[in-house]
Amino acid sequence: MFSQPTRRSLPLSHLWPYLLAIAFSVAGCGLIHSKTRPKQPPTPEQKAFGDTGIPPQLRAAGTSNPDGSAVTPGGNKPADPLELTPREDIVFTKPNEPDNQLPELADLLAAPKSKIWEESETIARRRAAREGKPLLIWFTRSQNSPPSKALEDELLTTNEFEKWANEKLVRLRVDDSVHITDSDLSLDDARTREIDVRHYVDELKNRYKVMNYPTLILLNSSGEVLGRYGGYKRGSADFTWGLLKHGELVSTRAYVSWREVLEKKGYREWQDRRGRKVFAKLVGYAKSEVTFIEPDGTRSRTHENKLSETDRAWLAKLQAPP
Repeated sequence: MFSQPTRRSLPLSHLWPYLLAIAFSVAGCGLIHSKTRPKQPPTPEQKAFGDTGIPPQLRAAGTSNPDGSAVTPGGNKPADPLELTPREDIVFTKPNEPDNQLPELADLLAAPKSKIWEESETIARRRAAREGKPLLIWFTRSQNSPPSKALEDELLTTNEFEKWANEKLVRLRVDDSVHITDSDLSLDDARTREIDVRHYVDELKNRYKVMNYPTLILLNSSGEVLGRYGGYKRGSADFTWGLLKHGELVSTRAYVSWREVLEKKGYREWQDRRGRKVFAKLVGYAKSEVTFIEPDGTRSRTHENKLSETDRAWLAKLQAPP
């Protein structure tokens, strides 16, 4: 019988070449696989339709941006520009005598003289607030704009419209055709004035988003835009006038409600001896001097003897003991 050969194990030193060969082979496969495999994003979760998770065709208007990111409330549109009071309209007073430098009420009511078409927005807005009338702003280009000329001829300068507007509206004209013809100004002064007027016109155009000529903007007495009417076609005067009449009616009704609210807060209509009126609140009375504040914040003072008999009687009743 043949005897089976005895099985002997190889020394560890003889196995190292085989082990290294296997290790390099495995590492090489890993490198090849990593080169061919697409690069994974750093975050495992991916949203197919952006942060909102809503497909574009199912998103409600205004709930997301074009890339699918959620709309941040209040952070996706520019804030409304601040309406700062012009410096020339601010009354500066002494700290220890705050009411001594307030304008006389009669002076405020007397100046400036009202115009058919105002040229200053500050004056026009103040008139609208005091008279309780809507403000019509007419943006026009008197030169090289046939539609502007047509609107002027067919409606805004007709006797019928003038009669209605004098009773119902305060009007402001903003002309994009700037040309200074004041003979009292030097060439440099005229040029400076023209630049100032150009900046003024551009600022109003941007604020009221005027894109074409003519454009009519109707505001209520508190400055809210009621209507915007851009462009004009010949023969449409009655239609345009109808829009203005409707806006004026809406403004008048709103003004009545607005006054009722302020009357509950102490505002009332005051009148001087010449019949001029102001809607204001009494905020001070000392030694027959009365101080008023109007809804827009304008403060003024006057002597009670300059007020109407009805107002003097009201003040006497106010001082009477209970």
